Amino acid sequence: MESFLVKAKSCTGVIGTMSGSLKNQILLEMADALVSNSDQIITENSLDMHDGRANGLDSALLDRLLLDEKRIAAMAQSLRDIAGLKEPVGRVLEGWKNGDDLRIEKVSVPIGVVAVIFESRPNVTSDVGALCFKSGNVAILKGGKEAERSNQAIAKVLQSVLERNNLPKEIISLLPDSSREGVASLIKMDRYVDLVVPRGGEGLIRYISQNSSVPVVKHDKGLCHTYIHEDANLDQAVAIAINAKCQRPGVCNAMETLLVDRAIAKKALPKLYAAFNEKGTLLRGDPEVQEIVEVELATAKDFETEYLANILSIKVVEGVDEAISHIATYGSGHSEAILTENYTAAEIFLDRVDAACVYVNASTRFTDGGVFGFGAEVGISTNKLHARGPMGINELTTYKFKIYGNGQIRG
Repeated sequence: MESFLVKAKSCTGVIGTMSGSLKNQILLEMADALVSNSDQIITENSLDMHDGRANGLDSALLDRLLLDEKRIAAMAQSLRDIAGLKEPVGRVLEGWKNGDDLRIEKVSVPIGVVAVIFESRPNVTSDVGALCFKSGNVAILKGGKEAERSNQAIAKVLQSVLERNNLPKEIISLLPDSSREGVASLIKMDRYVDLVVPRGGEGLIRYISQNSSVPVVKHDKGLCHTYIHEDANLDQAVAIAINAKCQRPGVCNAMETLLVDRAIAKKALPKLYAAFNEKGTLLRGDPEVQEIVEVELATAKDFETEYLANILSIKVVEGVDEAISHIATYGSGHSEAILTENYTAAEIFLDRVDAACVYVNASTRFTDGGVFGFGAEVGISTNKLHARGPMGINELTTYKFKIYGNGQIRG
């Protein structure tokens, strides 16, 4: 582990000072290489899919795991999009002269060695590798065992492009010891690793956060809410709610709880009930919901559960204040939405809800680095320091102060 990390750390001087044009050229080569090697990647992925089914992976995890030509083409396009972004390194964020005539510049620089620990989705290997590369960082990637062959195939493609350009393959590499013990060792190596980003299940996030001596930006669960206010456009609200829950239930920006204003509950809930039944959604509601439509009883445990499945909890609330209170109690700080034509209610919700992304009249499914224009994302940070929400190339930089003088000494 240590010899591997020594090599990784030594690469920071290479990638950290590379020109933006060269990085972009290599990213475009990586995109083309993914497409040209898609057959091999799909072959390895099919073995992971076979093992996943044999081991009883649920449908949501299998969906995340699957790679086909369309998804690999999307992975390649993400790399092209990242190559097209503005150079994040070397930006002068602020500049001024002080009273001693020193010229001070605050300049963006790479973080260094970034370790990302993730589960299931093999496209993360190329997305995160590319984001770290563009931002001048060395990437150490640790995927889940269910995607081991897929991740290795993708990493080999990226590394082959690095080596073809006379660059060390350790700039983007998989953690050589992917066991629990290997991860435990990695997160104690603060001499070599500058940042750990865990994204995955609640247990993984908790373990990394509690045991790492390396700084952590956690990408925690997405317990997302949609609140239908009494002044909502009801037809629009139904369409948004269906999208937020059903378009892809197994992802972190999918809605898990629907809040409905008491003033419109008797009118709204039957329409919602019919629409969700068409999508095969298992509905659970509080006693007030049960009085209006036939659903299972939702308990406190349901309201604190990230289902990652086509299951939805529903609660009737008395106005904006109770909706915000419920979100404050159960939300994970990921993405929350209010559906309303009332400007005042919308602004109260936007200002008071404590989450990375807060929406008015739109689906929480839009919380995504690609959708936000970042090309891709390392993940959705539920931290408040130093990154929050979709974490792209700019969030993979820190800064230093450059000070220019002409002989000044401090008296």
